[in-house]
Amino acid sequence: VLKDTGRVLQMSYGQVDRLAKLIPNHPTEPWDLKRALNGVSELAAEYRDDADVKRLFDLAMKLEGLPRHASTHAAGVVIGDRRLDELVPLYRDPRSDMPVTQFDMKYVEAAGLVKFDFLGLKTLSVLKLAQQMLAAQGVKVDLDALPWDDPEVYELLQRGDTVGVFQLESEGMRRTLSAVRPTAFGDIIALVALYRPGPMDNIGMFGDRKNGRVESAYPHPMLEEVLRETYGIFVYQEQVMEAAKVLAGFNLGEADLLRRAMGKKIKSEMDAQRAGFVAGCLAVNAIPAAKANELFDLIDKFAGYGFNKSHAAGYALIAYQTAWLKAHHRAEFYAASMSFDMAQTDKLALFVEDIRRADVVCLPPDINASRADFSVERDTVRYALGALKGVGEKAMEALVAEREANGPFASLEDFAARIDPRLLNRRQIESLAAAGAFDSLVPDRAALFAAAETLLAHAVSAADERSSGQAALFGGEGEASVAPIRLPRDAAWTLAQRMAAERDSFGFYFSAHPVDSQKHLLAAHRVRTFAELASLPAPADGGRSAAMIAGLVEEARWRTSARGRRYLTATLSDSSGQYVATAFDDEPCAALEAAVKSGGCGLMTVELDRRPGDELPRVTVKRFQPLDALAKRTRLEMIVRVAEAETVLRLTRALTGAHGGTGAIRFIIPLATGGQATVLVGRDYLLDAELAASVERITGEGTVDLSVQEPPKLALVG
Repeated sequence: VLKDTGRVLQMSYGQVDRLAKLIPNHPTEPWDLKRALNGVSELAAEYRDDADVKRLFDLAMKLEGLPRHASTHAAGVVIGDRRLDELVPLYRDPRSDMPVTQFDMKYVEAAGLVKFDFLGLKTLSVLKLAQQMLAAQGVKVDLDALPWDDPEVYELLQRGDTVGVFQLESEGMRRTLSAVRPTAFGDIIALVALYRPGPMDNIGMFGDRKNGRVESAYPHPMLEEVLRETYGIFVYQEQVMEAAKVLAGFNLGEADLLRRAMGKKIKSEMDAQRAGFVAGCLAVNAIPAAKANELFDLIDKFAGYGFNKSHAAGYALIAYQTAWLKAHHRAEFYAASMSFDMAQTDKLALFVEDIRRADVVCLPPDINASRADFSVERDTVRYALGALKGVGEKAMEALVAEREANGPFASLEDFAARIDPRLLNRRQIESLAAAGAFDSLVPDRAALFAAAETLLAHAVSAADERSSGQAALFGGEGEASVAPIRLPRDAAWTLAQRMAAERDSFGFYFSAHPVDSQKHLLAAHRVRTFAELASLPAPADGGRSAAMIAGLVEEARWRTSARGRRYLTATLSDSSGQYVATAFDDEPCAALEAAVKSGGCGLMTVELDRRPGDELPRVTVKRFQPLDALAKRTRLEMIVRVAEAETVLRLTRALTGAHGGTGAIRFIIPLATGGQATVLVGRDYLLDAELAASVERITGEGTVDLSVQEPPKLALVG
C-alpha cells in the first residue's frame, strides 16, 4: 500500500522503496503501518520531520486493508446448495471464463458457503506416465503398496540425490536432507512442514536431536507423548491442538478455535483463549498460572507458523513415491519427469546433468528412434524431438506417427518424400540437424544445416506430386519420387561451431562442452569436474583445500560485501554442469571479466571451502589461465595409429595447414614384414582436439592419442 500510494503521489521510487523496506516483513506476523510507525524509530523520525512522508503514511493508512485488485485463488473452489448467484455476488474476470465470488474467502465462509482447495500437481501425472512406461516393459508398479522402510529410498534422500523429487529438489532442501539424514517416513513429513519461512529456523535443532547430537527436551513432561515424533519441537498444528487437550482439557472444537486464534493473532480472541487455557491447566492438571502462561506463549510462538500435518503427510507421500521411482527405475523417472518439463530448458539441463552424474545414458535425439516426448530404451533415456528449440511438439508427433505407420526413414530422400512440408520449415530442419537428429542418415551436420532449404524444396516437390491423390498427413497411397539431394561439400563446422549450434538447438551443451576441446591439457593438470569436486566428502575440520578446475565463463558480476569490499561472482560451467565461483584478487577478477567478453574457457587454481552439512563447496578463484593461451605454451604430442600405409597420403594432405605450433606428430605404421614403424612427422604442428577429431575421421575411432609431452628427464653425471 505504501508503494502504490507513493506512485500516485509521484514520489521517487528510491525514497518510497527505502521506506517500505524499513517495515519489518515477518511472513507469519506482518506489521501494519501503524505498528511500524510506533515500532521503527527511523520511520517515526521521517514521519515527524518530513511533510511528504507524513502525507504518504496518512493516505496509505486509510487504504490499508482494502482490496487492492480483483484476483482469483489458484485452487479455491466454493460449493453451495443452490446457484451461487442466489447466495453471493459474482464477478467475471475478463481473462477467464470462470466466474468468481466478489467476497473473499473469509466472507464467503461467513455467508455460508464451503471453500475447498483443489490442488493440481504435475507430479501425479509424472508418476502415472512412469508407471505406463514400466507397464509397457511388463513391469507392474503399485505405488500405493510401497513399503515405507525401503533402505534405498532413505539412502537416496540422505545423499541429497533428489533432483526432480517432489518438494525435495531445491538446493537448500538437498542440503537439509544431507544434514538431517531422514530414516523414517515421519522424518519426511516433518521436513516438508519445517522447510518454509519461520519453522526453517528449527531444522538445525531437529537434525541435532534426531541424530543424537543433542538430547530431546520437552516444555512439560505431559507433552512428551505429543512431541516425541518431532523430538520436542512443535511442528504441526495438530500438535498445538493436542497440547491444548492434554494440558488444559480442551475438547477438539475448543482446541481448533485456539489454533485458529493463534494463527490470526487477534488480540481480543487471544486474551480470551489465554484465560481459558490458564484456567484449564489449573483445573485439570494443577499447573500454576505462571507456568501455564509460559506454556501458552511457547505454543503461540510455534502455532503462528505451524503446518497442517495431514497436508504435509500428503506431500510427503508423493515425495516418497517419487524418490522410490528414482531409486529403483531411474530411466523411467527421468523420461517421465522431463516429458512434463519439455518447455523449460533450465530444468532439462539440470536433468541431463543429473542423469550423467547417476551413470545413466542419455541418448541423443534421432528421427528414427526418438519420440516427440522422452522415452526409455533398455534402461537408457532417449532425448525427445519435441524438446528441441523451435521444432514444435505437434510437428514432431506427426513425424513420429509417419515413421511408426510406414517404417524408419531410409535416407534423406525418403524423408523428403514422406514429410508434409506444411508442418516443417527451414528453422525446424536446422534445429534437428544441429542437434544431430539426422546423424543416422547424414553424419555431416554442417552440410545438412546448410541444405535445409534444398531439403524442403524437394519435400514441396514430392508433396505436389502426391496432391492429386488423397494422401494422408505425412504420405499416402502412392509414393512420391525425390531426386537425389546434393549436400554442399564446402560446409564444415569446427568443434566450437558444432557445439554452439548444438547449444542453440538444445538450449544447453548436450554432447560435449567447450572445455572438452582441451581435455588433453586438463588431464595433464589433473583437472577434475565440478561434480567430482562436489562429491568429495567435506574435511572433518571444515578446512579449505586447493584444486584445479576448468570452466567456460558464462557471466560475471561485481558485488559488494557487508564490509564494503568489492568482489566478483562468476557463473561457470563444465561438462558436469554449472557452478558459481567468487574472486577477490585483482588478477583473477580481470581475467574472468575478459573471458566472459570473449566467451573463453580457463584453467583455474581454486580454493574449496566446504563445511559439514554444506551440499556444495564454496569456490574461490586464485588464478585464471585462458585455455587457448595455455595450449599455445604447452608442448603436445599426437600419436596416430595407421592401419594401412595408403592412409598416410590422405593424412599428409589433411595436416598441410596445421603448422605453426610446437606440437609433435608421430605415425605408427604396420610393416609388411611384420612389426611396426614409428615415424616422426614433425615438431611444428598446432595441435588441439579439433585436429585430432579430423584425423580420427580418416584413420578410425580410437586411433588417435593427444597428450602433453613429458619434459625431458635430466640425469646428473659425475
